[in-house]
Amino acid sequence: MLQGALLVIAVLYFGRELLVPLVLAVLLAFVLAPVVRVLRRTRMPRSAAVVISVLLACAIIFGIGGLMGRQATMLAENLPSYQTTIREKLSGLQSAGGWIDRLSGAVQAVGHGMGGREGPTPAVSGDPVRPPMPVEIHTPDPTPFDMLRSVAEPLLGPLATAGIVVILVIFILLYREDLRDRLIRLAGARDLHRTMAAMDDAAYRLSRFFLAQTGMNALFGLFIAAALWAIGIPNPLLWGFVAGLMRFVPFIGVFITVSGPVLLALAVDPGWATLIWVLVLFGISEMLMGQVVEPMVFGHSTGLSPIAVIAAATFWTWLWGPVGLLLAVPLTVCLVVLGRHVDRLEFLEVMLGDRPPLDPEETFYQRALAGDSNALAEQAERCLKDKPLADYLDAVALPALRLAQADAVHGALRPERRDALLRSVELLIEDLEEEEDPVPPDGETPQEPIPAAWHVPGAVLCLPGRGPFDALAANMLGQVLARRGFGVQVGGVSAVPGAPPRLICLCLLEGGSSSATARYLLRRARRRLPGVPAIALAWSPDGGGESDGVLAKALRAEGESAPLQLAMNLAEALDLAVEASGTAPAPVLTAPAPRPEAPPSIGVAPAPA
Repeated sequence: MLQGALLVIAVLYFGRELLVPLVLAVLLAFVLAPVVRVLRRTRMPRSAAVVISVLLACAIIFGIGGLMGRQATMLAENLPSYQTTIREKLSGLQSAGGWIDRLSGAVQAVGHGMGGREGPTPAVSGDPVRPPMPVEIHTPDPTPFDMLRSVAEPLLGPLATAGIVVILVIFILLYREDLRDRLIRLAGARDLHRTMAAMDDAAYRLSRFFLAQTGMNALFGLFIAAALWAIGIPNPLLWGFVAGLMRFVPFIGVFITVSGPVLLALAVDPGWATLIWVLVLFGISEMLMGQVVEPMVFGHSTGLSPIAVIAAATFWTWLWGPVGLLLAVPLTVCLVVLGRHVDRLEFLEVMLGDRPPLDPEETFYQRALAGDSNALAEQAERCLKDKPLADYLDAVALPALRLAQADAVHGALRPERRDALLRSVELLIEDLEEEEDPVPPDGETPQEPIPAAWHVPGAVLCLPGRGPFDALAANMLGQVLARRGFGVQVGGVSAVPGAPPRLICLCLLEGGSSSATARYLLRRARRRLPGVPAIALAWSPDGGGESDGVLAKALRAEGESAPLQLAMNLAEALDLAVEASGTAPAPVLTAPAPRPEAPPSIGVAPAPA
């Protein structure tokens, strides 16, 4: 694996003269592909649509290049005229504190010390002083061939690269389907339909992304140019072009963009107002682009994690220099899309993408093992913004407990890790008592209140099984029922207060308690509390969607002899409890009348040793 990675890096480094034009051509083909599709809809032949698109792109690129060249030439010609303003500002700073003079003197002193001498060596008395002999170097006049070579040599390399890129773009757009078929063959032709759909989706998304980014950056550059013109910065088109180009460079692009206008603001204005306006312009525009415009166009992100963006910029700059810095984000986006659609390259999407590397239940389990209750509370707070408590516990917390239970059954969970998990989840359950379910949308029917008799503490008894984490599941069910308005007591039958409960809820995690233990606990509760209806929560990962687990089958068999309702998740158990509250038979003993001000309560059962 390491040798293969080193080989790829070596090929990228030593083959950059060949690979850079190829990469530029591929990215430009992605940008022009939507334009070719639009021209094709007008019944234009493919070859004509491709040639027109490429010629249009070349005209725009060379036109912008020529315009920027003229702007740079004008800036170079005007630089001497800015020296007076800069000198006046520096003299003002010197008169304000004199620190520049002191710094200059210190530098000169250091220079004299390093030279070892403070002046020229005096002449020895008696030696004749000879005047210096003037020396002149004459360069022969260049021949026409030399002049032609001096002009052509700097242009041959860029022109050759541009020609190669144009030819490659034309052939990529002309033979796009053939290239796609070859990539499908490499990726896997056994599942042809799935691979082709993935490739088409990846190419379509990349084309839209690159075209949208190019257009958005161009509009940003025009806006910056217009704003700098209004402020009074010379050569605003040049700095607008730099601003649009540097939008492709992550993080450091904004500093490169700001440096030129800031220096010119110091040079053209004797005061400081222009400098302040430039800083305000770039501060507001960058904030709006990053926080408003780009999320509206691309979503919340480009699909890359921030660390991946920094690492990619460093890596590609080291490989290919400034061109690699400009291509870092587009190349990394291509790699992430490939990793998302090609199974063999999935590691790229995991390493570079912005998707969470772990599923929510795995993240919950990892944080709980580490004893990080604060991270668990933050995750719960994010999830509870758009889903009720029962759905969050069913989707995240209980699956995480199932993972912990599987490790405990196989002996892979050490006692100290288990204790940390129990403490952190118990703290989370306490923190969740303060959270509120999201407000239902307008027009939704509000929940009917639970009858007052069910508000009495202990009206619902949650019995945990004997699995390692059944007590936590019982506490979670008790919290869900208490939030709905039930008075809940969590614990064994002996923990029942003076009045018998109106409903029994047996809480079990599939794979923890055995089927014999589940039947024993249910029969024991029925002997102690005859006539009380019972609900059995046998939570399983699939929620009973495909087939019942061992516990569910055993409890269904037990329910054939006596009434028993089976729930496969917390939401089902809550619905069954609400249904039972309207049809529950009268208890054997009359419960005392509840106090109106007494809120629903929940007792917490200790975790089994």
